[in-house]
Amino acid sequence: MDLLNTLVDKGLRRELPTREEALAVLATSDDDLLDVVAAAGKVRRHWFGRRVKLNYLVNLKSGLCPEDCSYCSQRLGSTAGILKYTWLKPDEASRAAAAGLAGGAKRVCLVASGRGPTDRDVDRVSETIKAIKDQNESVEVCACLGLLSDGQAERLREAGADAYNHNLNTSEETYADITTTHTYADRVDTVRKAHAAGLSACSGLIAGMGESDEDLVDVVYSLRELDPDSVPVNFLIPVEGTPLAKEWNLTPQRCLRILAMVRFVCPDVEVRIAGGREVHLRSMQPLALNLANSIFLGDYLTTEGQAGQADLEMIADAGFEVEGAGEVTLPEHRASAGCASHEAAGGGVCGSHEGGGGGVCGSVPAAQPNEARTDLVAVRRRGAGTDLAPNA
Repeated sequence: MDLLNTLVDKGLRRELPTREEALAVLATSDDDLLDVVAAAGKVRRHWFGRRVKLNYLVNLKSGLCPEDCSYCSQRLGSTAGILKYTWLKPDEASRAAAAGLAGGAKRVCLVASGRGPTDRDVDRVSETIKAIKDQNESVEVCACLGLLSDGQAERLREAGADAYNHNLNTSEETYADITTTHTYADRVDTVRKAHAAGLSACSGLIAGMGESDEDLVDVVYSLRELDPDSVPVNFLIPVEGTPLAKEWNLTPQRCLRILAMVRFVCPDVEVRIAGGREVHLRSMQPLALNLANSIFLGDYLTTEGQAGQADLEMIADAGFEVEGAGEVTLPEHRASAGCASHEAAGGGVCGSHEGGGGGVCGSVPAAQPNEARTDLVAVRRRGAGTDLAPNA
């Protein structure tokens, strides 16, 4: 397929595809899907080999959020039966992180619900970072605390944070449809604050909220322009009690097309399969490792993930290997360009249409909705904020 040959050549040169080419990837047929995966896989292997970076989430504060993000079970007005607790103490968070590190994770992502941190919250997280790094000096720590005020990114870096995550989630045009309590511009500003402070910027998207192919391409192109080191690709987990609980728009095939498009547009960044892979990729998860070079290990913020041991077996069975703590995630030109100057121990950095023949997406009919798999959505009842052992 000429389209795929062109995209591979551009990916190896770090050349930006055209919007028409990116849309065409999302419009390919199921008959062409393995060819799409193979092509994007060449780009992934060129920049990242067969390594898979493992990341581990610690939810420092669950629920009780004043923001109204429609996709989130912690949102204002959510009736989801999730765990609700206030800030973990530094030693509690450190113990939770230790489970993920023991399972092979090289990065810990510290997340707290809310609009953004107060200065006291930054102090709390700084103490937590110290507690974690006192136990494991080489661990990378990524903070995800919401919108940042001036000076807070610098304080987090001084405390030892390596990265900051703040996702754009969807296109600027449709952002107000999913959130009204803050703006798309607010999110862009926070990513820029993190980058300017010398933190590795981590910013990604959520697919499956009813967006169009054009929306997906828009947000990925916006991410390319912001130039984060890491792009997490989340697939919406439709949790009962949230406004998007009935949005079952994804199929495994569409998820693979989305990951391939992200890889072609962002060829040399860490593409992470984040929330929802178990729910929407299901048995196709190993195939997705040919597109992404990073995953979360174990559970997510408020929902359960695949067993940690199953993740490790999946990686090995698919012919990939877990990236070691001493290995550099990013290609040399990115790791040495200053965008990842604060990495720990030289490590890496953080967070459809059905059409024929790979033509440009235009009046292609929308994909049929995926069957609702509510049986695969389980609220987290273990790990941080509970007395039960974590999944790692």
